[in-house]
Amino acid sequence: MGEWHPECPARLQAIEDQLIASRIDALIERESPPLVEEAALLRVHTQAHVDYIRGRSPQTGYAEIDPDTSMNPHTWQAALRAAGAAVAATDAVIEGRYDNAFCSVRPPGHHAEPARAMGFCFFNNVAVAARHALEAHGLQRVAIVDFDVHHGNGTEAAFSGDSRVLMCSFFQHPFYPFTGADNHAANMVNVPMPARSKGMEVREAVDMLWLPRLHAFKPEMIFVSAGFDAHREDDLGNMGLVEADYAWLTDQVREIANRYARGRIVSCLEGGYNLSALGRSVVAHIRALAGI
Repeated sequence: MGEWHPECPARLQAIEDQLIASRIDALIERESPPLVEEAALLRVHTQAHVDYIRGRSPQTGYAEIDPDTSMNPHTWQAALRAAGAAVAATDAVIEGRYDNAFCSVRPPGHHAEPARAMGFCFFNNVAVAARHALEAHGLQRVAIVDFDVHHGNGTEAAFSGDSRVLMCSFFQHPFYPFTGADNHAANMVNVPMPARSKGMEVREAVDMLWLPRLHAFKPEMIFVSAGFDAHREDDLGNMGLVEADYAWLTDQVREIANRYARGRIVSCLEGGYNLSALGRSVVAHIRALAGI
C-alpha cells in the first residue's frame, strides 16, 4: 500500500523466516492458493462491492479506498488469492486432506463489510470461508474466533443475528474501528478490553465468556481471524499479549474443535505489524495448531 504502510510484504517474509528458524518449516504441508470464485465472494459481499473493488484497481500507482487503505495494480489479484486460500483451506480440511490449516495471507479481511472495504481489508477472507462451509458443504454450525487487537466489524456485519454462526472476539476498546461494544445479537460474544490488558486478563475473559458459549454451541468447524497486533511489542495496538498467550488461545480453540468439530480449524492471518513479534507469534500459533 506504499513504503510507509505497516501492512507490508515484509510481514509474510517475517513469518517465513521465523518458521525456518524454529525448525518446524519442514513439518508443514504447503499449497499455493487459487483465486477465489466470484460466487464465493457474493455469499458475503454485494455485487456492487465486488464491482467497485474491481473497478478501482489501478493500472499504475495507487488508488485510495480510504485514508488507510489503497490498491496498487496487484491488489485485486492478491485479495482474490487471500480469499481463495481461505476457501481452499476450508475444502481441504472438510475433505480430510488436512486436520487444520493456517492461511498466511495478505491483504487481511476482518474489517471488510459486505458493502465496504476499510482498515487494510478488501474482502472478508474468514467470512467468505465460513459461508462457504455453510452453503457449499452444508455445515449447520460454525464458530469464528477473532483475537486481533481491533474488532472484526466486517465479520460481525456479515453474521450478526445468524444462528448458524457463533462469533467470539476480544479487542481493545475504545479503539479503531470503534464497534463491537454495543452489539447485543445473541450470536456475538464480544469482549471489549481496556488498553494495556495483559495475557492473564485475556485468558480469564476467554475462560469465563468464550468457552462456555463454544461448548454450548458445539461448532462443526472453527474459523480463526488470527491477528497478532495485541502483542506487547506491536505499536498499532496497546495490549500486552506474548507468544505464550497465542499458544494458549490456540490450544483452547483446538480443544473445542477436537471435541465437537473433528479437529477442523481454518485460521487466517489478520493483523500483526511488529515483524519480529508477528513471526514469533505465528510460530507459536502453528505449533499449537499442529500439537507440537
